[in-house]
Amino acid sequence: MAPMKTLGVLGGMSWTSTAEYYRLLNEEVAARRGGLHSAPLLLHSVDFAEVARMQREDRWDDAATLLANAARGLEQTGAGAVIVATNTMHKVADQIQAAVGIPLLHIADATGAAIQAAGLKRVGLLATAFTMEQPFYRERLERYGLEVLVPEAEDRSEVHRVIFGELCQNAVLNGSRDTYRRIMADLVERGAEGIILGCTEIMLLVGREDTTVPVFDTTRLHVEAAARWLLE
Repeated sequence: MAPMKTLGVLGGMSWTSTAEYYRLLNEEVAARRGGLHSAPLLLHSVDFAEVARMQREDRWDDAATLLANAARGLEQTGAGAVIVATNTMHKVADQIQAAVGIPLLHIADATGAAIQAAGLKRVGLLATAFTMEQPFYRERLERYGLEVLVPEAEDRSEVHRVIFGELCQNAVLNGSRDTYRRIMADLVERGAEGIILGCTEIMLLVGREDTTVPVFDTTRLHVEAAARWLLE
């Protein structure tokens, strides 16, 4: 059996979802290879408070520089590919990719391909306000022939608040789960054939059992794509 490659992970945005990435990557490799196999990983975990401040202040170029430097470090220490363990910071994915000579495995590509394979055309997106309201993510999904619906403004604000105010701080509250269920139901009523959990923390709160349509968990889909790269 050939040795696996090494994957670089840009994490810490937030640490709660990065911990899930670590667990799921190792579980996926163990399931596919068996025995004591685990995932060869290099992790650069940033201080999310610094990145979140750059997001709020619209300093995306500064955030791109921070993550590009981290990606270069992962490449120099032996990573053969890199993943950004967050949806929102894929806003600067092109700048990160330009800074390294190794592939960046894009979370929206993993998600779009899975939805396309399921034969769906119209999907609802739950994510941070940045991801729901700015075009970088929706446009990437549209390459897969998808129409992307987002919640109404007040609900977008609540989805965002729960992510930063609760899930990123490892708080999973039943009241917020009920709110997300209602928002997902509204998207389905508007014609969504599936729901994208488009922030890597959302899978901590809701899943397939919380809606009547298929759910596309971007964290797990990203992990599966990364595991395929590790084992191919």
